[in-house]
Amino acid sequence: MISTSEKAAYLLDMDGVIYRENILIPGARELIDQFRESNVPFLFLTNNSMPTQEDLVVKLAHLGIPGLTPEHFYTSALNTADFLRTVQPASTAFVVGEGGIVSALRDAHIPHDNMHPTYVIVGEGTPTVEKLNRAHELLERGARFVVTNPDNWCPAGPDKTRPGAGALAAYLEASTGVRAYYLGKPNPFMYACACQRLLKGRPELSMADVFMVGDTMETDIRGAVEYGLKALLVLTGSTRLEDLENYVYQPTAVIADVRVLGDHLRNKQPLENLHSLHERAGIVRERSSVDRHQAYVPDLRYRRARPAMTK
Repeated sequence: MISTSEKAAYLLDMDGVIYRENILIPGARELIDQFRESNVPFLFLTNNSMPTQEDLVVKLAHLGIPGLTPEHFYTSALNTADFLRTVQPASTAFVVGEGGIVSALRDAHIPHDNMHPTYVIVGEGTPTVEKLNRAHELLERGARFVVTNPDNWCPAGPDKTRPGAGALAAYLEASTGVRAYYLGKPNPFMYACACQRLLKGRPELSMADVFMVGDTMETDIRGAVEYGLKALLVLTGSTRLEDLENYVYQPTAVIADVRVLGDHLRNKQPLENLHSLHERAGIVRERSSVDRHQAYVPDLRYRRARPAMTK
């Protein structure tokens, strides 16, 4: 049994936790309503560098969670801008990416530079060969290499994925020999910045009160464990219960979905850890890698075995 108590704050992954394939996961809207009614701090945390905060407000409104503000979201694009402002405020950047990362760097007053940039930044997008070649040249000239997140692939539909920022970065790492620095989850800098935002104006709360709710062991759960946060794994995304024996680190608890968390908060009852229950029953076992993704909709699976989400 796991107790979250009334004194808690929550970081929430999005795809696989709140929605799946643009379908709201049952219980997600009720959980957010519960947070608002109880004045519980929450912040959506995503490795996707493409959308802006405003884009995500609109997306969740369309999916059935209206009334959110940009301040409810923190993306790997914003984390990248925060990182550059922290380590070298006067830097410039050549960006291989679209949407959110371009907007975040502009808002942080980090100029675009295609001649002698301090950094080459890689995020999500579909770059041209010419742009990748230019990034290659700039890295060979001495630009530092930063990537918004380490995800090699991202969901793109019920039965397909698309290359992620990590895959684009691997191309440039191979061609230049330059090692990239990866921000986003599971980098502790992402969690440090997110917790600072989450707990701002709430002196009664500390890091010990923060829960990370995620569906991916390599990013959500690993980052939370390494930063010292409590980690709740939900089984509506990229991890199945049988996967846990393949990881050294473990979540604080495993729950079926966010509806369980919402029910727990309303009823003020301890959470049952599904992993402990199944271990005692002896039914946690190895499974084929072809079932890489847990599907919320029955039989919704990727048709090929997927590589690890991150390096």
